[in-house]
Amino acid sequence: MAEAGSQGLTVDLSGQVAIVTGASQGLGQAMAGELARQGAKVACVARNAEKLASVVEEIEAAGGEALALSCDVTDRASVDKLVDDVIEKWDRLDILVNNAGITRDTLLPRMSDDEWDDVINTNLRGAFLFARAASRVMMRARYGRIINISSVSGLMGNSGQTNYSASKAGLIGMTRSLSRELAGRKVTVNAIAPGFIETEMTKVLVDKFGDQFIKEAKTRIPAKRLGQPAEVAVAVAFLASPAAAYITGTVLAVDGGMTG
Repeated sequence: MAEAGSQGLTVDLSGQVAIVTGASQGLGQAMAGELARQGAKVACVARNAEKLASVVEEIEAAGGEALALSCDVTDRASVDKLVDDVIEKWDRLDILVNNAGITRDTLLPRMSDDEWDDVINTNLRGAFLFARAASRVMMRARYGRIINISSVSGLMGNSGQTNYSASKAGLIGMTRSLSRELAGRKVTVNAIAPGFIETEMTKVLVDKFGDQFIKEAKTRIPAKRLGQPAEVAVAVAFLASPAAAYITGTVLAVDGGMTG
C-alpha cells in the first residue's frame, strides 16, 4: 500500500528493477533518486557519463543501488542491448520511465528539418524503442509499469514548440494505445504531464528570456509558483507502485492547475 508520510509518499518497491532515461539531471535525476529511495534498483540512462556517475554516487550514498548506462536513446540496437544488460545484471525489469527529452525551440516557419527530427527522434522514437523492448520482458513476467513523461505542452501546445509539443502529444497517444495492448498482461502504461518545473531546462529559458519569463509563467499557474522535481518524482513513484495496479492509460498533470 502507498502511504503519505511526513517525508512524502512511501511505497514498497523492494526487489524491483527500474530504468529511468534522461536520468543525468533535472526531473530524471529526481525520479531515479525517488525510485531508489523506495527500494528499487535503478538503471540510470543518459548520454553524459560524467553526470550519470554523479547521480549513481548520490543514490548509493543514500543507501540505494543504481547503475549508470550511457545510451543513444534513438538507436534501436543500443536500446535493445541496454535492456538486455539490465536483465543480465538484475534478472528482471519492472519499471520503465521514459523521461529523455530535448527542446529545439523556434517558430515553425524558421524551424529546420534537423530541429524537428532531433526532438521527435529523442522524445518520441526513444520512448517507443524503450517501451517496445521493455514491454516484451514485462509481458512475459505478467507485471510491469511503463511511465511516459509528457508535458503540458503536449496537452495545450506552446508557441515556438511545435516540435516539442508534437512529440509530447505523441507520447500521450502512445500511452493510451499501449495501455490497451498490455492491460491483459498486468502491465500498466501511464503518462505524467509536468507543467513549469524548476529544472536546468527552466534555467536555460530564464537565461534566454530573463526573469520576466518566470513572472509571466507564474501568472498562468493557479498555484502561483513553479513545481519542484520532487513533486513529479513522487507521482512517478506512485504510478510505479503495486498500489496503482488499476490505473492505466491515464495522463496525470502535475502542473499547479494550469490544465485543470
